[in-house]
Amino acid sequence: MDDSYYVGYSQDPEKRLLDHNLGKSRYTSKKTPWCLVYTEKYHTKTEALQREKFLKRQRNKQFYQKLIKKKI
Repeated sequence: MDDSYYVGYSQDPEKRLLDHNLGKSRYTSKKTPWCLVYTEKYHTKTEALQREKFLKRQRNKQFYQKLIKKKI
């Protein structure tokens, strides 16, 4: 593990995680194993994709760590 975070939208996070760990994505296959540490649920796909876009713009490990801590 390289201590990085992956941010992405999925209707099925567990399946998405399995796909990443099976090497089905070029980017994520180089950084396995992945583990799910944080999720959020939204009523619409539009809301979820807007949140994903916001989170990806952060590009700040400390921001992600604070978010994860708050949820636990």
